[in-house]
Amino acid sequence: MSPYGLVSRGACTRPLPGQRAGERGVGMDVFEAMETCRAIRYLRPDPVPDEMVEKLIWAATRAPSPGNSQGWEFVVVRDRALLARLAGTLGERMRAGTAALAEGLEPSQARILKGAVHLTESLAEVPLLVVVCARNIYPPQAPQEIFVWSCAYPAAQNLVLAARALGLGSTFATWQTLAEAEFREILGIPDDVTICATIPVGYPDRPFGPVARKPVAEVMHLDGW
Repeated sequence: MSPYGLVSRGACTRPLPGQRAGERGVGMDVFEAMETCRAIRYLRPDPVPDEMVEKLIWAATRAPSPGNSQGWEFVVVRDRALLARLAGTLGERMRAGTAALAEGLEPSQARILKGAVHLTESLAEVPLLVVVCARNIYPPQAPQEIFVWSCAYPAAQNLVLAARALGLGSTFATWQTLAEAEFREILGIPDDVTICATIPVGYPDRPFGPVARKPVAEVMHLDGW
């Protein structure tokens, strides 16, 4: 049993701290969480309780890792001054990088791009940013970079699903690619640690909903390609 115990489905109807009435909470069926884990790029500034933050990291560390090496590390950023510095760097670069992309986009893609720009520009108001990192430690005799990612990304997905189950919105992002040097300087991340993902988390200001995905029949191959 997890250190957080089991919660009945009936408990899901009671809002958790910071939740609005009707927002589902911990105990959600995993398939429902997957189906409704839409990227949430509009977040309320309400603080996320410490116990929820710990649950998110606990969930992330339940993920598999190569040889159970557990090379992951998580930088949890809540300090407004740090978030403002990151926002100042990311907002400018995001606008510059997306200006050309906006031309001729389908409406759905344009909405995604608009939401991404909004999220970076409003990062100082986001209650929580989790920077998922990993060390190159596997295999011990001759570590290979590919295992860094196979460690970090399952952990990141666990965190995103746990956030959904707790009624929190999040989105999987790779903002660090726009300003890696600044991320390292602002957050003190060592050079021998890989920054793998940046996940803003908070109570959603837009509704959860079904994810848009291809039908299984389009991507599943039985007994060969």
